[in-house]
This record gives sequence, C-alpha cells and structure tokens, in this order.
Amino acid sequence: MKLFDREALFRMLTEAGGEDWVQKLRHQTSAAFETEKHGLLNQWVDAWSRLPPAAEGSVVDASGDAVTVTGAQVADVHSATQTLMQFHPWRKGPFRFHDISIDTEWRSDWKWNRIASRISLQGHRVLDVGCGNGYYGWRMLHQGAKFVCGLDPFLLYVMQYEAIRKYARSDQHNYVLPLGDDILPRQLKIFDTVFTMGVLYHRTSPVDHLQAMAGCLKTGGQLVLETLIIPGDDHEVLVPEGRYAKMRNVWFIPTVPMLQRWLRRTGFHQIQVVDVTPTAILEQRSTSWMTFESLADFLDPTDPSKTIEGYPGPRRAIVLATLRK
Repeated sequence: MKLFDREALFRMLTEAGGEDWVQKLRHQTSAAFETEKHGLLNQWVDAWSRLPPAAEGSVVDASGDAVTVTGAQVADVHSATQTLMQFHPWRKGPFRFHDISIDTEWRSDWKWNRIASRISLQGHRVLDVGCGNGYYGWRMLHQGAKFVCGLDPFLLYVMQYEAIRKYARSDQHNYVLPLGDDILPRQLKIFDTVFTMGVLYHRTSPVDHLQAMAGCLKTGGQLVLETLIIPGDDHEVLVPEGRYAKMRNVWFIPTVPMLQRWLRRTGFHQIQVVDVTPTAILEQRSTSWMTFESLADFLDPTDPSKTIEGYPGPRRAIVLATLRK
C-alpha cells in the first residue's frame, strides 16, 4: 500500500458529487504532508518504511474488539514493537499487529459496542470527523460502509493510521485525511452518515459545528454524535472557567435536553439518546503504549465523581439524529 495515497477516496468522493471539494482537497492534503512543515514527519515516515513488509493476502481485520493486522511478515517481534513505538502515544484502539498487542489509552471498542447495534451502515458513504488514527473507520467498514472519509489534523494519528493501512486490501476503503473539519464546504450534501465523536466540546461554537455536520449530510442522513454532557433535566450548559479535566480547549458541556435543543435548531429530528455512560478509569488509562497522564490523573483524588477542578466528572452521551427533509 502506497504511503499517503488518497486517489481512490478522491475518486469516490467525486462520484458522490463532491468534485469541486476534491479539487481543493488534493491541494490541502498535499500541503499537509510537506515534511518541512512538521519536524517529526520524516522520522515517522522512516519508521513506516521500516515496518515489516506485507505478505500476499494481508488484510486489516476489524471483526473483533482489536483491529488486527494479518499478513505482516514479522521476523523480529521486538524490532517490530520498537518501530511501532515510534508512533507513541497510541490513544485510540486497541490494535493487534501480528503477535503484538497495542494496548491503547482508550478502550475505543467499548464505545463502538455501545453504538454498533443501534446503526446500519450498509453501503453508506461515511464521514468521520476527528477520527484520530482511523480505529473506528475500520469498524465502520466491517459494518458495511462503502467507504469512510476520516478527518484529523494531527499528523501523528495519521501516521498511526498509515502503519495499519500498509497491510490493508486495496478494497478496504478507510481513509484519514490530515485535515480538520474547517475544510468542509457549507452545503456538501454527499454523506449518508456523519460521525462526530469527542469533538463538539472542543468547538467554540457548538451550533456552528452541528450546522457544518448537517451541511455534509444528504437529506434524511444520520448523525452519530458522542460528546461530554453534564447531569440535569434543565436546559443548562457548563462553560469551564479554565481547564476541564486538565483540558484547555473545552468550551461548552450541555445537559442532554440542551443538546437535543441544539440538534433541533440545526435541522435534526428523530433524536435518540442511545447511551449515557460515565467515563471510567478502565476505559481511559495510561498503558505502555500511552505513558502520559490519563483519566485517573484528571479526577479529584478525594472524590473521583469530580474533575480535579471540581466540575462534574466526564460523562458521555451518544445521540443519533436524522437530518430533516
């Protein structure tokens, strides 16, 4: 699999009606991969080149909780492990690479299992905003998606995706573009399903973000939204004074009723809250593949129901909504 090759995605986006957007994407994607713009990109590309070669028939298998690479010709497990560690920290997963288990910070499979039984993706053109290293995209393909277009501006996560994609079949159409959602046209209208998970609270205008997601969907398309919420039955919003759980870029955390109001105001109906779960330290934690601080360090040590700043602890809602006709 050729590094940074997105031609198949661009072709499918064009066929879906996004020709004008694709012309801009080609330039934006190429510019994002210019090595002089990122001091570590050459190092990551070198690590990618040192990964074991793919055997004939290699594939990325997303049928289980760990997205698994089969067909990597691993002669030296220790060397392959050290090469994969060049892409530290691994946050979303888990992955399995030959006999190497990549124990990521997040048990992303737990979140996916809360969603998977509630949605149908068969034949869908899918947009995954803030996709990280593409873990969910592989799971979406296994659930029948026609293709997945992921957006994430962090090149490290894109390189983690490339490390896995190196072993994918040519017909496994999961892609990660090194771009943020600010590059989305206002009225694209080509996707059947849009995922925005763990993004809304990082936006200075949640309403603008939801309007942008609506603009990407076909009429009758489905939004899958996962975000932090605060408990309560009123229409309220928490705006942290400074950091929230040590995160600087958290702006608005609504109650579920307020989140539903935002969705109605931005053109959605048939709104279903399919899950509300407090984030547990077993779901987000430090590991040998992500050695920095994690959730346990972000909570009040005397009262883990609160963040270290004294706000309600992280609780996440998964909401499905349909774009009105």
